[in-house]
Amino acid sequence: MSTEIFFQDATKLAELIRTREVSPVEVMQAHLDRIDAVNPKINAIVTLADNALDAAKSAEAAVLAGEELGPLHGVPFTVKDSIDTAGVLTQRGSPIFKGRSPDADATSVARLKKAGGVLLAKTNLPEFSYWIESDNLLTGATNNPWDLTRTPGGSSGGESAAIAAGMSPIGLGTDLAISVRGPAAQTGITSMKATHGRVPMTGIWPRAPRRFWHVGPMARSVRDIALAFSLLAGPDGKDAFASSAVPFDTGIGRESYRPIRVGWMVGPGYGPVDPEVAATVRAAAEALKDIGIVVEQVSIPALERDFALDVFNKLHIMEMKPAFVEATAGHRDMMFKMSKTMLSLPDTSMSDYIEAEQAAERIRDGYADYFTRYDALITHVLPIPAHKHGVEEFVIDGQTVDARYLQGATVPLNVTGLPGVAMRFGTSKEGLPINVQIVGKWQAESTILHVASLLEAVSPVRGLRPVI
Repeated sequence: MSTEIFFQDATKLAELIRTREVSPVEVMQAHLDRIDAVNPKINAIVTLADNALDAAKSAEAAVLAGEELGPLHGVPFTVKDSIDTAGVLTQRGSPIFKGRSPDADATSVARLKKAGGVLLAKTNLPEFSYWIESDNLLTGATNNPWDLTRTPGGSSGGESAAIAAGMSPIGLGTDLAISVRGPAAQTGITSMKATHGRVPMTGIWPRAPRRFWHVGPMARSVRDIALAFSLLAGPDGKDAFASSAVPFDTGIGRESYRPIRVGWMVGPGYGPVDPEVAATVRAAAEALKDIGIVVEQVSIPALERDFALDVFNKLHIMEMKPAFVEATAGHRDMMFKMSKTMLSLPDTSMSDYIEAEQAAERIRDGYADYFTRYDALITHVLPIPAHKHGVEEFVIDGQTVDARYLQGATVPLNVTGLPGVAMRFGTSKEGLPINVQIVGKWQAESTILHVASLLEAVSPVRGLRPVI
């Protein structure tokens, strides 16, 4: 039963708890045992919540007393270590913040707890949530459950690895350019970066540049992402960007009032893409076509004119560098490589910054024009499957590129604020997961989750698990 528990999704666990087929204590203990068994190999979990079992016992008492239960009642969840958790270490991947224990939960954490979720643990990340590998001087590197010699990505790599390995059913990550979607792709789980402002960033660091940062759910099923997002979305009165009150429904299983139109593309505009990854995107498009969805290969000319990754780099460096300067002041001996890199980067000139702002507007307009004709867009998440630890230069489809190019298809959504779901739909020749990305227009989470659920239902790789 223990194995069945730790690979169930959060929705199923909540159902089993409500019907008293399992208790919250059994569920929590199964995950703690799983952490004991596999985390020494993976290093995804960096801090356990001391009161996890006690909280599970309280949840069990509520079930036995017949109290009204929340949608996540008794279900464990994990949280990236840049997201504040009251009374539980939140060290941001840096010795500078070693021993830091916040007084209050981030809004996103508080909302999962309000729904009955039980905080299980904190997960690893790169220093200051800023790189494609989850490695730092304080808690070390996280390994990919599918191949321990490879990375689970960054910056929410500890979260993705924990969920893929059965150490957690659901959790929270953050996304500046790639960070909930890339790690999901490298470990074969599901995640969503919602429309900017849908989920408050209160209690999460760094918040600058706030217009690019997002917090998002990570899980093993589309329905879990939909459930978590329904709990997370909405203003909190503290994050000025989180002002949307547009209603959300999961969209899963609904009958569409009109034919859905979906486009797909792997470039140009995203950089080079491995043929196996491109084939997976095509396969996802064909799968939708086979079930009656109108699907067409498309292009977005604005992405060809203005390379979103270059635009993002010119903007975010100027806006993020001050946060690094402030955090590292007087602690240069505690800095890891990405802090040093960030602080050494030249400032963007004012003329280049203004041009980048104008380019960002053109990219937003390009997507807006696309979404006058289509309801969703399918792309790749990463141009390659999970790579080996420490590799920062890649040959992709005959082109040599640096690690920044891994963000080619994800960063446009941070520049524009558009929502995207990452979900597995393929496997490489080496047995590694390959995910696709479903992109929607502003605040169209319901639509992209609906499309994702259709793909999940016909996925050739649904239910695959790593052997650790």
